[in-house]
Amino acid sequence: MVKRTKKGSGKKQAGKTKKTASKSVISLWFWRIFRVGLVTGLVGVITIGVSVWTAVSSMPGFDELKASPNGQMILVRAADGSEIVQLGPSFGQWLSYDDIPKVMKDAMVAVEDRRYYSHIGVDPVGIARAASVRLERGHWAQGGSTISQQLARNIFLTNSRTFARKGREMILALALERKFSKKQILELYLNKVYFGGGAYGVDSASRRFFGHPATKLSLAESAIIAGLVKAPSNYSPTADAQAAVDRASVVLEVMQDAGTITAAQAAETRPAQVKLSTERGQNSVRYFTDWALPQLDTLIEETNAPLEVWTTLDIKMQRAATAAIQANAPGGAQGALVSIDRDGAVRAMVGGTDYVTSNYNRATNAVRQPGSAWKLFVYMAALESGYTTEDIVVDEPVTIAGWTPRNSGDRYAGAITLRTAFAYSKNTVAAQIGDELGYGTIANMARRFGISTPIKTTPSMVLGTSEVRVLDMTSAFAGVSQGGTLVTPYGISKVTTIDGEVLYEQKNKQKTELVPDYVTAGITDLLQTAVNTGTGRAAQIGRPVAGKTGTTNSNKDGWFLGFSSGLTTGVWMGRDDAKAVSGLQGGRAPARAFADFMKIAVAGRKVEKFDTDVVLPDWLSEPDDEVYFGDDGDSFFVDENGNPITLGDNDFYDLEDGTDTPDQDQPLPQTLDEKWIDRATGGDEQKRPAPTDKPAPPQDDGAPNGSFNNLLSLDVDRSRNPIIRPIIDKAA
Repeated sequence: MVKRTKKGSGKKQAGKTKKTASKSVISLWFWRIFRVGLVTGLVGVITIGVSVWTAVSSMPGFDELKASPNGQMILVRAADGSEIVQLGPSFGQWLSYDDIPKVMKDAMVAVEDRRYYSHIGVDPVGIARAASVRLERGHWAQGGSTISQQLARNIFLTNSRTFARKGREMILALALERKFSKKQILELYLNKVYFGGGAYGVDSASRRFFGHPATKLSLAESAIIAGLVKAPSNYSPTADAQAAVDRASVVLEVMQDAGTITAAQAAETRPAQVKLSTERGQNSVRYFTDWALPQLDTLIEETNAPLEVWTTLDIKMQRAATAAIQANAPGGAQGALVSIDRDGAVRAMVGGTDYVTSNYNRATNAVRQPGSAWKLFVYMAALESGYTTEDIVVDEPVTIAGWTPRNSGDRYAGAITLRTAFAYSKNTVAAQIGDELGYGTIANMARRFGISTPIKTTPSMVLGTSEVRVLDMTSAFAGVSQGGTLVTPYGISKVTTIDGEVLYEQKNKQKTELVPDYVTAGITDLLQTAVNTGTGRAAQIGRPVAGKTGTTNSNKDGWFLGFSSGLTTGVWMGRDDAKAVSGLQGGRAPARAFADFMKIAVAGRKVEKFDTDVVLPDWLSEPDDEVYFGDDGDSFFVDENGNPITLGDNDFYDLEDGTDTPDQDQPLPQTLDEKWIDRATGGDEQKRPAPTDKPAPPQDDGAPNGSFNNLLSLDVDRSRNPIIRPIIDKAA
């Protein structure tokens, strides 16, 4: 008999079979995934373990990590060795774990890594919390990095935001935890982390922001420093004091929440009442360092080692210079001052009235018209050409090539001495001298004395229409002060490593004579007269001073440059937009600033009288024309070394390079007649002095330590190429 089942029971059985099969498949895949995951996990753990072990074995020891710097530091010292500013990263004294105040350690751990003492270098809880905030806010608002990870990044890695870098950071953090204790890691971290303002480590930050070592940190100060790590540039007390205080208040709340301070301690702590240290170096000293320090690139080989740079700056003079400019610069005007010692050492430099509001260095970068201060070169060229300080010149209205110069007040004195014309800055006399000597001659004189900016050779150039730098003009006056020799300004005297190894030291340079002694004596006499009785009377300081004022049209620029007791100082005042400044004449505010500064600057120096005794060379002491031009039979030619030159009837002389050549179209005569000199030198026969007037003198050879009375004079162009000029005969 066939047994029958109930209707539908087969379907149920089939369903059960399918469910059982489905569960079996899921179970199968689960165990497969589990096994794969387990294997992958084991491989990952082994890989991480090997990586950590490798990192531990190759990681530097504790002492090595303590010694490694984060970057180059430059400590700048004044001439007396005192510290004036520190640039680049700053590293304070290394503090051991026990020397760091507990409030500083607690503040840092609370705000940066609350689970620091319990995790293994990487904190899964912190990572999960950061990820949760990321999902909630849509952006990364909270970091998951531990102190160990931050230390690994600061020492070994960069700040690039990549998963690869993050992976290496975690491996290194785990390695740090295996190699060093928690105390050692925190010690390294607190001595190396960057706190802004160039300060690395808590001691450097404490000195930078509060003016004392980190061993004296209070709770409020610790909270400020701990709050900087998140964003040093945003929360730095020197950048935004209020932001630093607000961030410190957050740190105190976190510390209270973490249980490291009580509610009462948090309530009675006032970060806003913390006294911040005045920022060092953000004053006029920076004008000097901004000019001097870039010169390191040319003085020493490239190095990352911390450096000590010994400069020429005199702190007392720098303070006096700053005060002089700030006290005398007219309202709305800027001022600049440079003071140079005998050998070119820059003792003071001010590039503006306030470095913090304007760090543009007007002493070294700005180019302005010097006005009548330019007459230094005009009158030196005149003295070199044969004028003397007692020669009579005529101060009268003149017109030269359509240009009519005017004196101040349109006053004209008639026949006066050269000394008087200079002392009272007579423009018409300077114009006549320039027209007589040639504007290229005056430009050449300025080039010799270090003027590096373009020089116009139009008639008005004699009144200072070519723009110059304060530093260049001051160097030129220093050259006069030092007997007509080249003075090159410098600001760095020595460079050493932090360990004392000398990398560079300034050496005394051989003097280069620019003009003969009689020119220096004559121009010094004129400069002294300008201060004693002329336009520069406001620059008197109770001891001999030689100097010159300068004022441009509409009082846009005012200058005074002068020297006393071996110190040369140049002062400029004016507006950056070149607008007129009411009452700004060189003999007023600039001269008063010069006097205020120099009274202090030379107070400890010996009073020195100027050497103004002019000893003229033979060719200037004999007035007869035949001494200069001679009889036809007495003339001959010499080369630059004084050796006779014998020429045939068909020989020619190349005025460019001083060599014989048959290709020139200008034959050289056997005698030096005046018409030929006019043609050879580009002169104007109609402007040549009459026979009874002072004859044209020789030009100097323009070369260092050269002779000034050869029959053939050597001058040089800007590229130091010789320019040959035949000038006088053997009778000289």
